[in-house]
Amino acid sequence: MERERSKNFAHLNIGILTSGGDAPGMNAAIRAVTRPALHLGHRVLGVRRGYHGLWRGDIYEMNSRTVSEIIHKGGTFLMTARSKTFETPEGMQKAVNMCKVFEIDVVVAIGGDGTFNGALALSEAGIPVIAIPATIDNDIACTEYAIGYDTALNTAIEAIDKLRDTASSHERCSVVEVMGRHAGYLALHTGVTAGAEVVLIPEVDFDFQKDIVHTLIEDRNAGKNHYIVVVAEGATSALDLAKRIEEATGIESRATTLGYLQRGGSPSWRDRFMASLIGLKAVDCLDARRFNRAICMQNGDIVDLDLKEALTMTKTIDAGYVEYLDRLTM
Repeated sequence: MERERSKNFAHLNIGILTSGGDAPGMNAAIRAVTRPALHLGHRVLGVRRGYHGLWRGDIYEMNSRTVSEIIHKGGTFLMTARSKTFETPEGMQKAVNMCKVFEIDVVVAIGGDGTFNGALALSEAGIPVIAIPATIDNDIACTEYAIGYDTALNTAIEAIDKLRDTASSHERCSVVEVMGRHAGYLALHTGVTAGAEVVLIPEVDFDFQKDIVHTLIEDRNAGKNHYIVVVAEGATSALDLAKRIEEATGIESRATTLGYLQRGGSPSWRDRFMASLIGLKAVDCLDARRFNRAICMQNGDIVDLDLKEALTMTKTIDAGYVEYLDRLTM
């Protein structure tokens, strides 16, 4: 049965932007907001290059064709950028003025912590917002899951599986650096599912001799001839660590930094599905005029929280997962 069009007689002019680091599934989220919003009679405006494009007026009207054939594409077709100008009072005022020029009633901001903080600042300047979590680090405190995380995790696992082949052929230790300057979710889950001998994350201090040298020597003496060490970029440098491992153990070691490879690629089914559900929840909030909300997953459900309250929440690695890792790498 066709969904009833909006019961609110006045339509909204909805601006959509993606900001900060790109994440696979952002396009699916844009689509999931645009199509239902148009069906309900609202008007949708795309903001190119995030908050930078907002204050510059890089804005155009979108329709259902604009968001066709994008659900399977990585990155963000609206593009993204970081904006120092937007962070200044003058830049914020320019963004507010542009919202008035284009008659934008509410901004849907898709991105990570920086995007959420930008959305809060915009709301405090008088422009209503909805914030959607999308970051491969999965470190937004108010939500259990962020769009892009699953794809990045699968990319890292696939890369390590391939590195394992050459590490085995040459009897090497492969030290693989994944993203995660302040959060170790990606490294932890990659390490567990890729069968790494050692995983280093920013949240847990490590002892080089005990946690790395001793572990690798024990594995070698037990007959193992290749090794995988996964390190989050915020824990230490893969290049430096590989040199130290080779000097301390005599095991030939090579460093690989996956870097921006993790941001790219067609989004996984989970990221497409989650982006669609989260986008629909955002549209429900928009149509109900429930503004200044963060769309989150909590206890497996998609919910909306007060944005300011959401940004006060904290999130840490579950100690139980660290224990699981220790037991699996014994």
